[in-house]
Amino acid sequence: MFTGIITDLGRVRRIVRGELVTLAIETAFDIATIAPGASIACSGVCLSVVALEAGAFCVQASAETLARTTIGLWREGTRVNLERALRLGDELGGHLVSGHVDGVARIVERRPEAESLRFVFEAPPELMPLIAPKGSVALDGVSLTVNEVRGDRFGVNIIPLTLARTNFGTALVGQSMNLEVDMIARYLARLLGSAAARPL
Repeated sequence: MFTGIITDLGRVRRIVRGELVTLAIETAFDIATIAPGASIACSGVCLSVVALEAGAFCVQASAETLARTTIGLWREGTRVNLERALRLGDELGGHLVSGHVDGVARIVERRPEAESLRFVFEAPPELMPLIAPKGSVALDGVSLTVNEVRGDRFGVNIIPLTLARTNFGTALVGQSMNLEVDMIARYLARLLGSAAARPL
């Protein structure tokens, strides 16, 4: 479990492609405190650490993960938002994020708005009913509040601190990001869908 508060902006050091894709990700985290098997959210995707090396940890992505996320687009040098797993008693600064990505959203607009930047995303139609104004989403693992929803698009504001500490600082129109909808919305939709399917 995560909170969507990014604690390091890492970088892909190496990619080895096979039946599983293995990625070495450089980080400022203290490698000595990371145990093999630990969960780390990598741009919103919960991945297990399979190996450690100087200044980096290694994770693997399956075909299912590649199909649902942007990991297949990553290259050496790609910047990766990193968050270590939440511990009981930690401050919940964002919202509850599982690291199980629902789909990919594409940036369709980036424009200045006061002292922040407004990003507008286009999301898969099946996910839009789960995105609400003033609700929460995680984009590449960053916990954000939704400002507006129109059709298959929604907007968020990114403050200078977030721009400096995450990959939003270099994000451009046309780029895709991993989208996780609010966990409560996901389960509520499932519950209501199941109730509607039951005969009276």
